[in-house]
Amino acid sequence: MTRVIAQGTFDLLHPGHVHYLQEARAMGDRLDVIIARSTNVTHKQSPVVSDRQRVTMVGALDPVDGAHLGHPEDIFIPIEEMDPDVIALGHDQHHDEAAIESALADHDIDCAVERASERRPEFDGELLSTRQIIDRIVEERA
Repeated sequence: MTRVIAQGTFDLLHPGHVHYLQEARAMGDRLDVIIARSTNVTHKQSPVVSDRQRVTMVGALDPVDGAHLGHPEDIFIPIEEMDPDVIALGHDQHHDEAAIESALADHDIDCAVERASERRPEFDGELLSTRQIIDRIVEERA
């Protein structure tokens, strides 16, 4: 069995998230998703949706076999516990594959790192990012 791990913030779910998770699931037989804790999101604004709700929502998606809240201090602890064959990155995630591969080696985790493809809008006005959703809400409801 090939075990895949995807990870992310997954704030305000949108078709881009679904595409990423569908592609990640296609990389193996089981997909576990690690959802970043709000307190650990430092590369962008904090999530609007609570940690617990984001875990519940991601876990309800068809491609996902298990949804897990990330560790509060060490992102590698759940990865070590799950022992994946593949770590799937989203097409626009800020992670550098070589740096991740190096960190995995430092933690004696032997797995491949793959990146999902970009999902293009399928119709005018389709929102494919949390930022786009927030901007639209502010524009239309403020």
